[in-house]
Amino acid sequence: MTLTSNKVRVLVVGCGNMGASHALAYQNLDGFEICGIVSPGKSKEVLNEKLGGGYTLFNDYETALTETQPDAVCISTYPDTHEPYAIMALEQGAHVFIEKPLADTVEGAKRVVAAAEKAGKKVVVGYILRHHPSWEKFVEIAQDMGKPLVMRMNLNQQSHGTMWTVHRNLMKSLSPIVDCGVHYIDVMCQMTRSKPVQVNAIGARLTDEIPDSNYNYGQLQIRFEDGSVGWYEAGWGPMMSETAFFVKDVIGPKGCVSIVAKDAGASGKSDNVDSHTKTESLRVHRAKLNQDDQFVQADEWINLTDEPDHNELCQREQQFFLKAIQEDTDLTDHLQDAVNSLQIAFACDESVRTGQPVML
Repeated sequence: MTLTSNKVRVLVVGCGNMGASHALAYQNLDGFEICGIVSPGKSKEVLNEKLGGGYTLFNDYETALTETQPDAVCISTYPDTHEPYAIMALEQGAHVFIEKPLADTVEGAKRVVAAAEKAGKKVVVGYILRHHPSWEKFVEIAQDMGKPLVMRMNLNQQSHGTMWTVHRNLMKSLSPIVDCGVHYIDVMCQMTRSKPVQVNAIGARLTDEIPDSNYNYGQLQIRFEDGSVGWYEAGWGPMMSETAFFVKDVIGPKGCVSIVAKDAGASGKSDNVDSHTKTESLRVHRAKLNQDDQFVQADEWINLTDEPDHNELCQREQQFFLKAIQEDTDLTDHLQDAVNSLQIAFACDESVRTGQPVML
C-alpha cells in the first residue's frame, strides 16, 4: 500500500485508556496521520474532542476499514476481537499495532502471525514494558545476578468505578493472570532466556459479577530449564487488598534487584494505569561478604532520570511501530515472544481450572 504524504494513515480502533493514549501518540508524531476513529459507543466522541475534533468517526470496524483504506490499524479493543480484527486488517494490506494479548487463544495468536507473514506486513504487540528504560535496566541487572533466578512479581488492583467496569468486561473473555500476566511472563523470559518447562497456578472467584467459569484472583508459578523459578499474582476488584500490591523483585546467587515504587505503591493508586509502569527507583543489593561475613558493598539506589509516563511510553511504542514499517524491521522474534508468553499464560489458566501442574 502506498503511503500518502509520506505519513502512515492509521485507523484507531477502541477508545479506552490504551486506545486514547495511542491516538494521542499518533497525533503527536510526524510520521502518522489518523484517518478514522472506531468504537461502538460514545467513547469515540470523547476521544475526538480530546484530540481537538475533526476526525472521521465510525461505529463499525469493517465499514471503517473499507472506507478509510488505512496503511495501519491500531487495535485496542477487548481481547476476543483481537484476532479477527487483526486478520481483517492484514488481509486488506494494513500493518497492525495490537494491544496485548495478541489473541484470546494460542491458536488465534498463531493465525495472526501467519496472516502477517502472508501479507508481508508488520504486527507489533503492545508490550509496553519493553519500551521503558527502567524496566530495560531491571532486566539487564537481573541477568547479571547469576543463575538460577527467583523472580517475584505482582500487580493487584483494587478497582472501582470505570476501572471495575473495564475489568468486568475483560473477564468475560480472559482471566487477570492471562491479560496482565503476559507482560510479566515476557519479562521473566527475557531475564532467564531459558525454556519454561512447567507451570502451576491457583485462582479464586471472589465475586458473582463475573462469569462462573472465570476467577478474579490468580497466582502462577513457572519453573525454567536452567533452574530459575518465578511467580506472578494478579487480582482485580473492589475487594482487593492494596497491601503489597506492587512487588517486582528478582533474586540470584550474586544478589537481588527490586523496583521500589514508593509513590505508585501509596494507598489508593493500585488501579491507576500510570502507576503500573512507574518504577521511581531500582534497589540493587550485592550478596558478596567479607571474611567477617559482612557485606562488601552497600545497596545501590538507581534513580533513572528518564521516567516516562503512560502516554510517553505509548508514544515510544508507536515510534517503534513506525520504525518497523519504515525500515522493514524483522519482527519474527518479537512475535514469537508474544506467542510464547501467551502460551505460558494459558497453560497457567489451564492449571487453575484443572488443579494440576501443566508441563510445557
